[in-house]
Order: sequence, then C-alpha cells, then structure tokens
Amino acid sequence: MKAKKNPQADLNKYRLIFFQLGLILSLGITYTGIQWSFDEKSSFSDQELNFDMLDTETPPVTEIKMQELPPPPPPAVPEVIEVIEDELEIEETNIQSTETSLDEAMTNVIKVEAIREEKMEESIEEVPFVLIANVPIYPGCENLDDNDSRKNCMSSKIQELVKENFDTSLGAQLGLQGLNRVFVVFKIDYTGKVSNIQARGPHKVLEEEAIRVVKMIPDMTPGSQRNRPVNVTYTLPINFEVRPR
Repeated sequence: MKAKKNPQADLNKYRLIFFQLGLILSLGITYTGIQWSFDEKSSFSDQELNFDMLDTETPPVTEIKMQELPPPPPPAVPEVIEVIEDELEIEETNIQSTETSLDEAMTNVIKVEAIREEKMEESIEEVPFVLIANVPIYPGCENLDDNDSRKNCMSSKIQELVKENFDTSLGAQLGLQGLNRVFVVFKIDYTGKVSNIQARGPHKVLEEEAIRVVKMIPDMTPGSQRNRPVNVTYTLPINFEVRPR
C-alpha cells in the first residue's frame, strides 16, 4: 500500500509558528474584551442626579383661635326682702351662791362612819439561795460573819438532818435498785420558816418521806436583800443507793 501524502509536506517544522500566532490572537481578544468592559462602566459614572428637580414646598401654618366664652350672668336678686323680727325670749337663771356663813346654823349634818384602815399587801421578793446577798442563818451558824461560810454551814446542817432522819430502807421495800434521787424544792420565807415544800422522785412514797424530813428543819433568821427580808428558794437533792441483798 502506498502513502497518499507528499513526503515533502512536513508540517512539524511550522508547529512553533502556529503556536505563536494562536497565542498572539488569544491575547488580542482578551485585551479587547477587558478594554470594552472598562469603557462600559465609565459611561455609567458620567451620569449625575439633579436635586433641583425635587420641588420643596413649606407647609402652611395653621392658627387655632380660642373662642371667648361670655361671662356668667349675675345671680337673680329677690324682688321682696322680708325682715323677720327676733321675738325669742331668753329666761335668766338666778345662780345661788354655795357659800355658807359662819353665823348660819347647819341644818343637814352628814354622819361619817368609822374609817377603817386597810393594809396593803406588800409583795415579797423571791431570790434563789445561790444569789442571796444575806443568806438565812441556820441555828448554830450565827457566829460566822462571812456570807459564803454561812451558806456552807447551812447546807451541811441540812444534809446532816436528812442523813439522820431519811428512811433509806423504803427503797428496798418498794423494789428499787441502784442509785435513787429525790429532788426537793422549798422556800425559807421572810419570817424564817420553811414553806411551800415540793418533791419529785421515782416513787410517791419517797417524795412523802422527803417532805416529812424537810419539815423538821428548824426556823431560821430570814435572808435579806438590800436590807429587806425576802423569800429564799432552796433546792435539796437527796441521793441514796439501794444494794441488792
């Protein structure tokens, strides 16, 4: 088979020339397009807006006039004025004098019954034993001048009296065991007597026994506060132990 092309027609040697021509042609088309776009934008920049075309009108001023009201008419004058005479009669009251003369004899004599003088009950101050200024003096503690010494003397005397007279066997008879305690609160009144005895314990029998023993406390010299006799509250705990047999 024979080739139809002319062997002398070799186009590869013009290859570079065709490439350069194509490149120049493409650059020219690109430049022309860019230049045309800038020219189109510049045509818009030459346009201006004329503000003189807008009409500005000043709005008219509206004035409001106040309507003047006529003055109110004067009050009507009565045609006839009647004069009313004052015919009120005032009765005068004679005020008699309440003063009496020494020369006049007394006709009404008021009898005065015998005046009874009622004594007002004076409230007696009540002070706890630990705060009393002058403690009650138990018989046998008179020779002590110090208030604290008298307190200790009184407490020891009461404890001896309870220890000698309180029946501790009652605890075993009631079936109690171990340590038992009865609290007794009483008052040494402003006359020095023991009163208002109250007891609290594990059994009513023990409370009654404690009250019986406290009643044996003798009368004392009453305590005083600010040089006045007062009621003194005293708290006495009675402790005893019931041991099993």
